[in-house]
Amino acid sequence: MPRKIRELIAELENHGFVNRGGKGSHRNFTHPRVVRPVTISGNAGDDAKNYQEKAVEAAIAEAKG
Repeated sequence: MPRKIRELIAELENHGFVNRGGKGSHRNFTHPRVVRPVTISGNAGDDAKNYQEKAVEAAIAEAKG
């Protein structure tokens, strides 16, 4: 079962990412050690897409590395 958008956002924020805002339902998260921002789109209660989960995992791995 896919995670919810709110769970991805919480995981990013727990790893030090900051929400820099966006247009509509898009949110851009930045981190000092990650080159590109992570964009999460959708409402908080929506199911996360597979590519969104992979992007979050890759960004967190880059922030740790």
